[in-house]
Amino acid sequence: MSRIREFDEQKALTEAMHVFWEKGYEATSLSDLTSRMGSQKPRLYAAYGDKLSLFESALRNYKQLHANSVRLKLNKITSVKTAFRLLFLEGAFPNGTPERSGCFCINTMVELAPHDSKFEILTREHQQYLAAVFEETLERGVTSGEIDGSVNCRAIAQSLVVAFIGITVLKKSNPNREWIDNCIDSALSLLTAPPRTEPEVAD
Repeated sequence: MSRIREFDEQKALTEAMHVFWEKGYEATSLSDLTSRMGSQKPRLYAAYGDKLSLFESALRNYKQLHANSVRLKLNKITSVKTAFRLLFLEGAFPNGTPERSGCFCINTMVELAPHDSKFEILTREHQQYLAAVFEETLERGVTSGEIDGSVNCRAIAQSLVVAFIGITVLKKSNPNREWIDNCIDSALSLLTAPPRTEPEVAD
């Protein structure tokens, strides 16, 4: 029986994640949650506590799914530059959620992080994780010779995270495709090391 309960709770948590993802924390009502989760309020409170605790559980669930999705997308293509381009262009949204919903973690960063230290930490941890995955990918490109060894992989990885977040937010407003392409081109130009100049030799 415990296995059935655990499975049901995980399924309910996934449904809650999608509700919060689509509507945000404040706009989501308990009736929205119980309807999608197939649960009554007493059972919901018993399993997850209050609404904020359920939101935290949903966010942690999303973080794991999103992190795995990003890592998989970057690792499945040999060319690092192509992998980043596809990641930025297609996004890395788990469970087939439309891009117009944006990134649940980024949405939380905007809505709750400025007012709640717990969610400030949770969303910052996700940014740091993305930066670490991006840095690993860049180092793979340096090892393969696709990326010049003189680039600062850590600094570029952090800059690409900022670009990735910005492009993800921008996509929510359904911008012109050319605008997105230009943003991606500019971001990925960081992967090209500046030309090396020979030191001047005194006469």
